[in-house]
This record gives sequence, C-alpha cells and structure tokens, in this order.
Amino acid sequence: MKNKINYSSYVGLVLLILFFLQFFLDWKWDWLAKMQNNEYYKRWSGLGLAFFISFQWVLTFSRIIKKFRPKSQKMAVFHKWVGATSPLMFYSHSMIMGYGYLALLSYVFLANAFMGYANLDVIKSNNEIVFKAWMISHVAFSVIITILMFFHIGMVFYYK
Repeated sequence: MKNKINYSSYVGLVLLILFFLQFFLDWKWDWLAKMQNNEYYKRWSGLGLAFFISFQWVLTFSRIIKKFRPKSQKMAVFHKWVGATSPLMFYSHSMIMGYGYLALLSYVFLANAFMGYANLDVIKSNNEIVFKAWMISHVAFSVIITILMFFHIGMVFYYK
C-alpha cells in the first residue's frame, strides 16, 4: 500500500458526521424540507440518487470485463470520490431515515459509505483475510442497497 493521504475518505467522513449531526440535532434547511415534500422533487432527486448508486457499480464492471481492466485503477479513485459525496446525495433526497424498509435502506446505505471511507488504503492492511472480509461486506451491502433501491422505486410508482 502506498503511503499517501486518502482525501476522499476524509471528505466523506466529514460529510457523514455532518449528516448525523443534522439528523440527531434536528437541524433542517426549511427550503430543502419544503422541496423534499414536493412529489416532483422527490422523484427527480430519487432518480439522481438511483443513478448515483447504479454508477458505483461501474467499478465492479471495470474489474471483471477484461477490456476495461486497464482503467480500473483510475475508476477506483473516481469511485472513492463519488462515494465520498454519498451523505450529500442522500441528504439532498431526504433529511430523514424513514421507517421500515426505508430505515433499513438508509442504515445500510450510510454504513456502506462509512465502510467505503475505511477502505484498505486507510486501514493500511495487507492481510488477505481483512481484504476479503472488507470486500465481501462492502459488496454485500452494495447488493442489498441496490435491491432495496429497486424495491423502493417499485413502491413509489405502485402507490402513486
């Protein structure tokens, strides 16, 4: 592992802390709360968040599709920076965690963001077991997020 500072992890961690501060201290931007109550805003911001979540899978494809492998290192850096903005993207769609499956989606989404910030560049481990445990957990959470995202989209349009 290189001895370089992983700025994306710091940026992401600061945004995650700010998200939890606003959540637990009940700080709200009235203009954003008003927008989030608008049906069109919810759908468009949800579409943006769905694209955001889906885009993060590009790293996986860049690693498993042979012709894209040469770009996977650059894609990993981009993946980390995009992931660093996760709390901001989540906040722009919803200031609250929700209930039921939405709470689960929120918890897993934010936990996976934190797990991404604590990536192997940050924890500085060359241990194969740590690597596999971290990777399996991060990907498993990502799969759960993606499934819950599609379930949520289905519920939104079914109960329109």
